[in-house]
Amino acid sequence: MQRIDAHQHFWEYRPDRDTWITDEMSVIRRDFLPADLKPLLEAQGIAGCVAVQADQSESETLFLLDLAARHDWIRGVVGWIDLRAPDVGERLAYFSQYPKLKGFRHIVQDEADPRFLLHPDWLNGIDALGRYDYTYDILVKPHQLAMTDEFIAHFPQQRFIVDHLAKPLVRSGERREWASAMEAIAQHRQVYCKLSGLITESDLTSWKTTDFDYYINHIIEVFGADRILFGSDWPVCLLAGSYRDVTALMEHAASQLSPAERALVWYTNAVNFYKL
Repeated sequence: MQRIDAHQHFWEYRPDRDTWITDEMSVIRRDFLPADLKPLLEAQGIAGCVAVQADQSESETLFLLDLAARHDWIRGVVGWIDLRAPDVGERLAYFSQYPKLKGFRHIVQDEADPRFLLHPDWLNGIDALGRYDYTYDILVKPHQLAMTDEFIAHFPQQRFIVDHLAKPLVRSGERREWASAMEAIAQHRQVYCKLSGLITESDLTSWKTTDFDYYINHIIEVFGADRILFGSDWPVCLLAGSYRDVTALMEHAASQLSPAERALVWYTNAVNFYKL
């Protein structure tokens, strides 16, 4: 069975830029490049990956596209442009020359504005994605899910994917509001969800696989096996575990699925969603 890692990052560490990597995150305070990831993919039988932006700049997008051009196993890139900018159409036209650019993401989880996704300039930028068949990765936290549901309703034809299950509050065990909001979002059939990023939402040093059963099972129930994807969130996952650990968590999650459903989650859904 073929496998795709639909969510990982590369960077050349710069302390002046990468201020989100705090002293407590020293394990990822270095460069992470294709030569670091390739043996990890091979060890887990993973055929390729999707590189997702970590910095909000066009230079980040070009950096990832350059890596993808030099490594055929980097199947696609989720980049960044300023989707609120008046010239968003021109920037999308410029980037349309890169076939491995599949979509865009903005780090909405860090935006304090509770209506960020609903501003007219933002909606205009998302609307422009459809002209080039680009996807959009939704990175939010649970308190932003009501806004997210309202936002998604504006774009019934736009392909969306929720990163990291919207970062449920695993440490505190608060589930009800997250579960209800994710069920509502799953009613939008154009929305997918990545099974990724969970171990860094737990106790970083003492988590166990079964800690995540409730969250994973809920996502499988409300989205179905045809709209969920595996993502490692490497190298951020190293804050709590190894690449093998996150792969093993996905294997545990997929064990309840049929062989055909496992093929969807590990490979086919990523290929179809991102048009790899």
